[in-house]
This record gives sequence, structure tokens and C-alpha cells, in this order.
Amino acid sequence: MPEQLRIDINEYQSVTSNVYAAKPKGRLGVTLILGHGAGAGPSSDFMVSFATELALRGIDAVTFNFFYSEHGRSAPDPNDKLEACYRAVIDGVRNQKKLARNKLAIGGKSMGGRIASQVAASGAKDIAALVFLGYPLHPPGKPENARSKHLPSIKSPMLFVQGSRDAFGAADELRLVVKKLSTATLYVVDGGDHSLKVPKSSGKTQDQVYREVQDEIARWIEEVTR
Repeated sequence: MPEQLRIDINEYQSVTSNVYAAKPKGRLGVTLILGHGAGAGPSSDFMVSFATELALRGIDAVTFNFFYSEHGRSAPDPNDKLEACYRAVIDGVRNQKKLARNKLAIGGKSMGGRIASQVAASGAKDIAALVFLGYPLHPPGKPENARSKHLPSIKSPMLFVQGSRDAFGAADELRLVVKKLSTATLYVVDGGDHSLKVPKSSGKTQDQVYREVQDEIARWIEEVTR
């Protein structure tokens, strides 16, 4: 079971985070903060699976509620409040004795990853790496509304895990963006949608697909944070 940690956003507001501690044996000395997507919080099967499995692979994983989800609302907060919450979580994690010596990676699923990228692009210091699980390159059906202008400002290594049929930006679309980023790597889930889910015709179970992605994240993080 993860350890719960309260994160103060300001004097009056706080959110809950969950620390999935890595096993001492094989611990990489890296904390990965994962923000959740717009429609599902940190208790979703997807978020719990990735945090749990990455902890088993030596990464101290942290999930958290954005302020709106902390209070049971369905509509995400305005962008500035989402960023402020993410920054507060970064500060809170860095102040934890058990994690203080770790290198810090940030990212998340869909919206959580986008907000992490904006925080990094705006000058967050000492970010060792970023991991995006289904980066929302644009709203479905609106490729002209790209959310990539800030990405070149990020100097840390970035890993984009993208389904080949993601409605928020298929892998082929994202590949064009990644080619222009000297620090970015793209890992494609063949047949995957926005949640990396694959059709039964893929020949793999969903658990197999997720485990392969989790293996790749752990391998990549170990490589770029040495």
C-alpha cells in the first residue's frame, strides 16, 4: 500500500499524494511524479498500475490529486491552478527525507503530463527527466490546436509513450514533433489508444502491453539519469 502524504498548495489549500516506495534492492534513486488525466484521478486502475509496477522496477513513484479532483469535481481547474498544484507537489516531494536524495522526474497521463511539461518549460529546476503517457498533442479532431510550442524550452530528456491510434495525437503526428526535439524519445504502442489500450486482435493482453511500457520507462529512466 502506498504512503499518503499531504501537500500544501498554499496556506489554505492542500491535496493528497501517494508515495509508492521502491524496494531497497535495485532502487534507482529516482522519484517519478505522475499527474493524472483530466477524467480519472490517482486511484484509477491505470495510475495505480503504473505507480505500483514502476516501484517494483526500482523507481519511487508518486501520484497525487489535482485540487479539483481532491474535492470531487469533474471539471479541471484553470491552467494556472493546475500548474501551481504540480509545483507544490514537486516542492513537497523534495522536502521528504526518504526522497530528498533522489533525482526527480516528472510527467503523467494525458493532462497530467501536459501540465508537467509546462512546469518544466517555465523553468522548474533540477528536473532529471519527463515521462508522458499519452501526450495530448491536440484536442480530438483539432490538429490545428497543437500543444507543443513550449516543448523546445524543455532541456531535460523526455520520453513520449504514445498509442499509434491516439485521438489526441497519433504516434505519426507526435513523431514529427519529437524529431525537432533534441532531448526527446518516442515509444509507440502499436494499436494503442489514448490510454494505451490495444484491440484484442493485437495478439497481446492489456497487462502485457502495460508491462512492456513499464519495462521501457524503467530502462529509459535508468539510462538517462545515470
